[in-house]
Amino acid sequence: MANQANYNATRGADGGAPLEKDFSNTDFLDGNLDKDNALQRIRTAGSISISPELFEKIYLSPQNVVKGDLRKTFGNPTPLALVGFLLSLTPLSCDLMGWRGAGGNGAADTGVYFFFGGLLMVLGSIGEFIVGNTFPFVVFGSFGAFWLSYGATLQPFYNAWGAYSTTSNPKDGLTNAGFEASFGFFLLWMGVLCFIYMILALRTNAVFVLIFFTLVFAFGFLAGAYWQMANGAPASGLPTKLIVAAGAFAFVTCLAGWWILMAIMLAALDFPFQLPVGDLSHIIKGASDKRKEKEDKGQYEA
Repeated sequence: MANQANYNATRGADGGAPLEKDFSNTDFLDGNLDKDNALQRIRTAGSISISPELFEKIYLSPQNVVKGDLRKTFGNPTPLALVGFLLSLTPLSCDLMGWRGAGGNGAADTGVYFFFGGLLMVLGSIGEFIVGNTFPFVVFGSFGAFWLSYGATLQPFYNAWGAYSTTSNPKDGLTNAGFEASFGFFLLWMGVLCFIYMILALRTNAVFVLIFFTLVFAFGFLAGAYWQMANGAPASGLPTKLIVAAGAFAFVTCLAGWWILMAIMLAALDFPFQLPVGDLSHIIKGASDKRKEKEDKGQYEA
């Protein structure tokens, strides 16, 4: 019932799709109010709440209640973090598949990993923390750290692979079995983390689930590629096939991510059309929702 009230409160004046912030309903205003007070009343009533479906779409998290009006005060940080993620992973996925002769594990985009993947995702994570969205806060923060870590690994300054070199040339550490096996474990546990996120995303939408589903395979194939190289397999054999497969899954991840980004921005700008993301928040209900339904049912029977 509360969710339905929120939904009705945020439908446009013409009864259309729910808006992120609806300022069209001014019928409650007293004609004797001065301009400043009238504007304040519009802002207060126009930002009451948003529907659970719209909240889930623009914040990638089930609707929750937080203290204060921070969501009405600050912009939505979710698309900023998505931009950082997509402009890092999309070119990397193309590199992994070797399109147009690309390669080198995406080393040409090291700066992108720092300033798009790392910086923008960490800023987005902080923004989600401020407005009280725990799940995207953790997801964006962990992936921001991943991109910073990956960029640092590619930098000679951090000596990640140079420490494994048995010669005077630090680059020889890149082909050292110890480095390859060790880096494979990092990729493996990133895949495990994405699997956990995939389960949790079942409370959000189908496109977000698809993102983590494909990332599980992408990280798994990359880990397998590095372990095959550590075992001495020729780089042009099975490891290359695994890397290309990882790039293909990562590219599907990116397609889903671009779709969500477009859906969020269309909703934020109140476009006359919207993109569906497959809302799942009403299918897998939270514990609090079930408890509320049980209490309401008990009161009704009483």
